[in-house]
Amino acid sequence: MIRNILILVFILININLNSQSLNLNESHIIDLIRSREISGEFNSNLSLNILPIDLNSSFFNVDSSFFNKKKYSPTLINSTDNKFKLKILPIDYNFEYNSHHPYNRNNGSLIPNKGFQNLISAGFFIEIGPLSVQLKPEFIYSENLNFPGFPESHYPIIWAKRYDGWNTIDTPERFGNIRHNMQLLGQSYLKFKYKKLSIGISNENIWWGPSIRNSIMMSNHARGFKHISFNTTSPVITPIGNFEWQIISGRLERSGYTPPNTDASYAGRKLYFRKWNQNGVYDDWRYLQAFIINYNPKWIKNLSVGIIRWAQMYSALVEGKYYWMEGSTSYFPLFSNLFRSNDKNVDTEEQVDQAGGIYFKWKWPDAKAEFYGEFHYNDSKWNFRDLILDTDHASGKTLGLRKIFTSKKNKNY
Repeated sequence: MIRNILILVFILININLNSQSLNLNESHIIDLIRSREISGEFNSNLSLNILPIDLNSSFFNVDSSFFNKKKYSPTLINSTDNKFKLKILPIDYNFEYNSHHPYNRNNGSLIPNKGFQNLISAGFFIEIGPLSVQLKPEFIYSENLNFPGFPESHYPIIWAKRYDGWNTIDTPERFGNIRHNMQLLGQSYLKFKYKKLSIGISNENIWWGPSIRNSIMMSNHARGFKHISFNTTSPVITPIGNFEWQIISGRLERSGYTPPNTDASYAGRKLYFRKWNQNGVYDDWRYLQAFIINYNPKWIKNLSVGIIRWAQMYSALVEGKYYWMEGSTSYFPLFSNLFRSNDKNVDTEEQVDQAGGIYFKWKWPDAKAEFYGEFHYNDSKWNFRDLILDTDHASGKTLGLRKIFTSKKNKNY
């Protein structure tokens, strides 16, 4: 057994890899690549429905005139046998200013903030045989100025209705009362890679699906979180088409900030309450598991379809042991029950949240356009009959058309 393991390690060490990622803080580069893909100047079997992009993908061959991979991350050290590499990663500087009230969308680790804030990120990429390490921490400064929030002059019943939302989602009106100076892991990871497969731990932001601005299931609308990932780095070619996938398991932390006016009450009851499980233990974090499978059929060129599903469960520490839901320590909830009628304990609905759906993207290079859509549920159905009859409940939809117009004079987009 030990001999076989040593042989496998020897084989892996002799594989030449080079696989830093194009992270979501560099959305301007990703947008450029997607635009060039639609215009027909970037031909690839990559679906671009699973981000970040692995720059080592055998299908990521771009014209150096608009993206030069060598200049993007210059090599500082490269051993003669190619078993060790050290590269410097580009400096990302994201700037934002809101003059009146907080606003944020698809800006990663930046918070909803009034005033000035910026994100600076730099780092290194290290490769030792099959091991790839990307150190890309983020340094964030936010003024977090005060602003007129939800008016305290509202009647108590209005506050009660507002807390119906605040008590079910972690979305603070303001992230504390002071300015922020934060240091985060950012777009860092440690991965083992073999051919077109990768497994490791990461804190990177993830984007799933074809949507441009409002990805329903996974986006960089918030900061990245710690997760274990098993994914393809390039499409796996089969007789029926190409496949890409990613499976993650991670830990979601609370923001640590509360809504305003937490002492408010209505009809003799306090409006604000923290989530807690049936054992009376407050839930400070959630266990998340999710997957995406993307398929490019062989018979329909430039079409990609896929399925996304995730499940998250509130934690409970009981007698020194963590339970993801009442009576369960399963690490694979994603592959257990598709319908709630199969749940062993029907009272776990408030402990477990599930979502799933499908998407498509169809590129038309001759028309310099693409057509895409997503349809997802943010609630697991009771059974197949419930799925068919109650199609609108807790559903989210996106439909988009994107076209590139060029100027004959200067060929600008």
